[in-house]
Amino acid sequence: MADAPANASVSLAERIDNALTPVSDFVSSIIFYSVDVLGVSLPLVVIWLMAAAVIITFSLGFINLRGFRHAWSLVLNPRDQEGAHGEISHFQALSSALSGTVGLGNIASVPVAIAIGGPGAVFWMIFAGFFGMSSKFAECALAVKYRKVRPDGSTLGGPMYYIEEVFRRLGMKTLGKGAAIFFAVMAIGGSISVFQVNQSHAQFANVTGLNVPVTFGVIMAAGVAYVVLGGIRRIGKVTGILVPLMGAVYLAAGLVIIMMNITAVPDAISTIFKSAFGLEAAGGGFIGALINGIRRATYSNEAGVGSAAIAHSAVKTNEPLTEGYVALLEPFIDTIVVCTITALVVIVTGAYEPYLYAENIVGIEITSAAYASAFSWFPYILLVASTLFAFTTLVSWAFYGAQAAVYLFGDTKRVDVTFKLALCLALSTGAAVSLSSIINFIDSMLFGMCIPNIIALYLLLPELKRDVKTYKAKYGV
Repeated sequence: MADAPANASVSLAERIDNALTPVSDFVSSIIFYSVDVLGVSLPLVVIWLMAAAVIITFSLGFINLRGFRHAWSLVLNPRDQEGAHGEISHFQALSSALSGTVGLGNIASVPVAIAIGGPGAVFWMIFAGFFGMSSKFAECALAVKYRKVRPDGSTLGGPMYYIEEVFRRLGMKTLGKGAAIFFAVMAIGGSISVFQVNQSHAQFANVTGLNVPVTFGVIMAAGVAYVVLGGIRRIGKVTGILVPLMGAVYLAAGLVIIMMNITAVPDAISTIFKSAFGLEAAGGGFIGALINGIRRATYSNEAGVGSAAIAHSAVKTNEPLTEGYVALLEPFIDTIVVCTITALVVIVTGAYEPYLYAENIVGIEITSAAYASAFSWFPYILLVASTLFAFTTLVSWAFYGAQAAVYLFGDTKRVDVTFKLALCLALSTGAAVSLSSIINFIDSMLFGMCIPNIIALYLLLPELKRDVKTYKAKYGV
């Protein structure tokens, strides 16, 4: 039975939206300040993130390639480290961080990039994911190195701590504290992921015909509350099960569709490369493909944003660089594997073609149409995957926000629990209202995190290079 519509609620939502729109537009105009490149809008924050990824990759000698095999060995054959601080394993840390990045962006953002920028956007998406592996290495290794350890052995970590420390060393303690506070405030804003609840309910209603936003939102929020109130250990256990499960479900379904259209795969790959460097891509030719591919990859894997470093800082290890190596697998799995499978499904089925040049594209509709082209019941599989994607993203970001709240207001149980309950209350309304200004504001918070984070990464890069050299000499990596 559908939840009863409430005109008062709709009216309230509209009033809130109207009131927040000026604030949201102002913040977005700063964080997403754009320049026009051959008719295509390019947010400078995307250049900021991509430039950092390339510089870090070259500075660390392409550690994303050289450390790839070692990263898998750490996940699959973890070392027994007696006396190491931390709460979760390398695998659980990777799963927890992946649960925050492998989300609806993988399902919805990829087809949007293809529809707006043409199939060539896929090439530049993979390009950005490749270099983003190095950014993840840097921020996660440093987060473990500069984390705080409580008397009971549990940890507090994230870019807040290394941002504050590196500025303190330079004699700019006040500026460093301000930059770290700015990061933490942005992280709290980014944790209010109402978009995940809203879009997962949209797919639920589309597939089942049941429009129950209030019930759906409350159930999702209750599940999130149960997991996050159990702390990082429970989060690690839950995501350690759900992330591989949802990945297997989604990728298996995608591979089935690709195999059913296997004869179209060579043409699809050829189209991707031609569009990536040619003039036939929609929305700006080569420039349109490049910008949309890099933008969507950045939105998807969050490399350089610093969010995943909060989860990785809880790993049980006495070698900070080990978690840097594990973390570089994130953009590979998230962007190079999951997003590429989505892209191939959309391209080989031709599901994106009716949406080329279209405005106000809802990406999940394209993906759903691609899945339905194989079997009429495949959208149900997409429903399961999208719901799991949304849930695990909510869990991880709730933890990120809680860690930021503890940094701002004090390391107490009251702060931690109060924040998590307040966040879950907000999330429970996510499916019932669609407030565009709030969503834009939250996106601005998310990308605002990368400004102080990348400055700190640049300042700590010489130190990180020395640590890598020492690690290589010690372990022969």
